[in-house]
Amino acid sequence: MKNTVQTPSTQAEAAAERFALRVTARLSSGTDALPYDISERLRASRMQALAKRKVTVPVRRTAPAAAIVVNAGSTATLGRGGEGGSWWNALVSAVPLLALVVGLVVINIAQDERSANDVAEVDAALLTDDLPPAAYSDPGFVQFLKTSAQSN
Repeated sequence: MKNTVQTPSTQAEAAAERFALRVTARLSSGTDALPYDISERLRASRMQALAKRKVTVPVRRTAPAAAIVVNAGSTATLGRGGEGGSWWNALVSAVPLLALVVGLVVINIAQDERSANDVAEVDAALLTDDLPPAAYSDPGFVQFLKTSAQSN
C-alpha cells in the first residue's frame, strides 16, 4: 500500500474538489422540479462551464518571469533581462507611451484650433454681410455660410 503525503497545495485542491462536489450535489437535487426550458438552459451553461474548465490549465512557474534576449541565427529580440540596466529599460519602454500622449495632445490642440477657426469664419461672414435680421434666425443659415465660404 502506498503512503502519499499531501502538501498544503494538494490539501487545498482536495478541499476545493470536495466543496465543488457538495455544491453540485445540492444544485442537482432540485433540478427535477424545474420546467424543461430552464433545465435546458442550465444544461447548456453547465456544458459551457465544463468546456472552460478543460481549457484553463494552471501554470506553475519555477522562476520569476523576465524577458530575455533571444538570439536565433541573425535575428534577436530585445527584452528585459535580469542583469542590471533596469532603469534604462524602463526609460526606453516609457518613450513610446510618452510619444503617444504627446501625439494625442497635439491632435486635440489642432482640432480645437480648427473648430475655433471655423466659428470665427462664420462670425466674420455674419458681421461683414448686409443681411436682414430674419436671416440670422434661419436654421440653415450657418450651413449656407459654410458652403458659400468653401466655394469662394
